[in-house]
Amino acid sequence: MMNGSPARPRRILVAMSGGVDSSVAAAMLVDAGHDVVGATMKTFCYSDDDAHADRKTCCGLDGIRDARRVADRLGIAHYVFDVEREFTRDVIDDFVEEYGQGRTPNPCVRCNSNTKFRDLFRRGRVLGCDGVASGHYVRLDRSRGEPCLLRGMDRSKDQSYFLWGLPADLLELLHFPLGELTKPEVRERARALGLVTAEKPESQEICFVPTGNYRDFLEKRLLPTHPALSPGAIVDPAGRILGRHDGYCRFTVGQRKGLGGGLPERHYVLEIRPGTRQVVVGPGHLLEVRGVLVGDLNWLSGPPSPGTRLAVQIRYRSPVIPCTVVACDDDSLELRFEEPARAVTPGQSSVFFAGDRVLGGGRIRRVAGQPGSPGTAGH
Repeated sequence: MMNGSPARPRRILVAMSGGVDSSVAAAMLVDAGHDVVGATMKTFCYSDDDAHADRKTCCGLDGIRDARRVADRLGIAHYVFDVEREFTRDVIDDFVEEYGQGRTPNPCVRCNSNTKFRDLFRRGRVLGCDGVASGHYVRLDRSRGEPCLLRGMDRSKDQSYFLWGLPADLLELLHFPLGELTKPEVRERARALGLVTAEKPESQEICFVPTGNYRDFLEKRLLPTHPALSPGAIVDPAGRILGRHDGYCRFTVGQRKGLGGGLPERHYVLEIRPGTRQVVVGPGHLLEVRGVLVGDLNWLSGPPSPGTRLAVQIRYRSPVIPCTVVACDDDSLELRFEEPARAVTPGQSSVFFAGDRVLGGGRIRRVAGQPGSPGTAGH
């Protein structure tokens, strides 16, 4: 069976954010005859700033209210779980640490890899649940024994990029009812059911940054003397000083704005060097790289051997890139792209595919082989 819903009736905990996707996921499982329990996570989002929390479309107070209203409409129980401690440890602290090291993290990946499924399933077990479901646009292929995670049918909404960090042993306990649907189909189902979330807009911001400005958030979490908040030089690849900055955490690879004027051509951030507090900039063609080293690996299937050809996605919404495995061990994977990739960013996720199947992923540690520049970035 190639979908996210189990064939036999089960007691399933549904992660309900208060959005339309998780609402319809819960409704579909109820319609399929399962014993469904709704759960909304109380994270960091509004514990320190209730004024901003009430305006948020997910995770905040309005999300809890909407999730409860949907649960009442569906006739299912609804719980609110306080996961602030786990969320802070696994998501927020990591977010701050990564920026402090000059990298650009993806907190949604960390949340899905830890809080949203692993920690939620642990709490669901107490309620007698034997599975966890969410409104992600991905599929599970259960037809070949061990379940395989697949891209969602709606490629414009496919969210497999965010789920590479799932523990492989959890896959058989997970359910993704929306994997075969498009977003318009989901909204139409919500309208037909009279769900309050049917027209609710999607959330795009980082959920625990209520102001929408992550730089302000970092300034509150890091010491004022932290190198990431300290002045440094903006330099070209040869080390010539072109200007000054007031903290490298305010920059990411590929960024063009905020570099100052007076440059002879359009420049972009090529690299961040936390050891010297330098932000390296240069013309756009220097953003192109031929390879990447990936760490913090997680495999949903067995790791590949050197010489294996894969497809890799280096940021959400970007197309997959054909590549070849140069080297692979327990700690890291080196890839060579078949054609140059642009603005590969340390800290972001690198997700590996074989067709629609998600093989695993990791975090980009550094890039290699920049056409037109001597040496390798990231050293």
